[in-house]
Amino acid sequence: MAAVRDRAAASGLRVLDLSIGAPTDPTPDVVRAALARASDWPGYPLTVGRRELRQAYVDWLARTHGVTGLELGAALPVIGTKELIGSLALHLGLGPGDLISRPRLAYPTYAVGAALVRAEVAVADTVADLDALPAVPRIVWVNSPGNPTGQVLDAETLAGFVAWCRAHGSLLVSDECYLDLGWEAQPVSVLHPDVCGGTHAGLLAVHSLSKRSNLAGYRVGFVAGDADVVAELATVRRNLGLQMPGPQQQAAVAALGDETHVDRQRERYRARRAALRPAVEAAGFVVEHSEGGMYLWATRGEPAVGAIGWLADRGIVAVSGAEYGAAGERHVRFALTAPDADVAEAAVRLAR
Repeated sequence: MAAVRDRAAASGLRVLDLSIGAPTDPTPDVVRAALARASDWPGYPLTVGRRELRQAYVDWLARTHGVTGLELGAALPVIGTKELIGSLALHLGLGPGDLISRPRLAYPTYAVGAALVRAEVAVADTVADLDALPAVPRIVWVNSPGNPTGQVLDAETLAGFVAWCRAHGSLLVSDECYLDLGWEAQPVSVLHPDVCGGTHAGLLAVHSLSKRSNLAGYRVGFVAGDADVVAELATVRRNLGLQMPGPQQQAAVAALGDETHVDRQRERYRARRAALRPAVEAAGFVVEHSEGGMYLWATRGEPAVGAIGWLADRGIVAVSGAEYGAAGERHVRFALTAPDADVAEAAVRLAR
């Protein structure tokens, strides 16, 4: 990416960075005020989190995403979801000889977590792919809306994964950090009764406030689902001192209880998407998937290195799809996180 940015700078134009996968808009005032009120916190926070925090999380899942029957003991705060994703296999005792499956195009931390315990990694996008694996995976990762593709898995597809994993004794873990950002399809949690059949056995869902509330710098995330698995994680994490700081817990309560700032942020992304997508298409790209999330996943049918260079010569920085797996080597990921003015200028340059 450094070389791409250097090439964009050499264009002589102001560099427009559409590669950033993290929020750049302000943290909401309601969250910042809660953090300030909680800044006097001399003692250690609880690993399992304050009851008020877990209740706010459970209530948010029920109110916003239709998740029912989730008890407080089956919900756990984590120090950002990347930490949870990268350490999950380790904390659940996986090791050499175990198999972990991930989507074919994926956020790289799923594979990093497997490498940490020297487990094997396989790719699976469908139940048929799982059937074709050489062994039964201990953990099956799904991601909807997906990064980088923005693909949204519907309830029927997710229910198929649930049934397969339960039949084979695999733990299904759904990375749902973009759950609040659906555009052409409505994302659904794996914990929704239409997907899980009213029981969370054998399931975990991972949620983040980084995207919905611009809290990436606060490191606030959650995992919920199978009560026994969550209890095991809580015990391991307690012994490792993995505790969400107390002030952040109070900030998270405020964020989970307020949908106004989420609606505002969603509209920012919607407006940027509406401005950027037609310009990307006018430049000869075909946008694929991108039904949800913060990205446009696009191809011109050429190797990504050529498309990335073409964009850089116009002062625009985007990410090669090859960063997310060999299947993405002819794709480019555009992020909707750049400031409004940068997205507008990028749209002008692309349409030109």
